This record gives sequence, C-alpha cells and structure tokens, in this order.
Amino acid sequence: MLGLTVAEMAKLAGIGFTTMVRLESADGVPAGNVKTLTSVKSAIEKAGIEFIGSPEEGAGVRWKIKKFSLRN
Repeated sequence: MLGLTVAEMAKLAGIGFTTMVRLESADGVPAGNVKTLTSVKSAIEKAGIEFIGSPEEGAGVRWKIKKFSLRN
C-alpha cells in the first residue's frame, strides 16, 4: 500500500534491515520483541494506514480517513 522497500520500512520503524526481512517472511503473526512489532505498527500508522477489525472479525487495513474542516 505504501510502496516502500524493506529497507525504507525498516528505517521508518527504527529497526534493522534483517529484522524487517525476518518479520516480513514470517507466516502469520511473527514472533518477536513487542517493542519491535510496536515500532513497525507505529511507523505504518504514521504513514497513513489504519488497522481495523480483529482476528475474529476480519482484521485488515485501510487508509486513514482524513477529517476535513470548513474552518481555517
């Protein structure tokens, strides 16, 4: 969705390239340090992606809905 390379995503998340490769190649939710996974999630959210749903309710992602105001 974001069009980032693995290296770019790793840099945005503040984690190592090989760690990002390991996370990407995992089947399902990867095992890893909670701080590492939180860093990746935060970087994705800062880039404009919103996590929705839950594993039981059809989890997914979407672009964050921007709130517009007529006031400036």
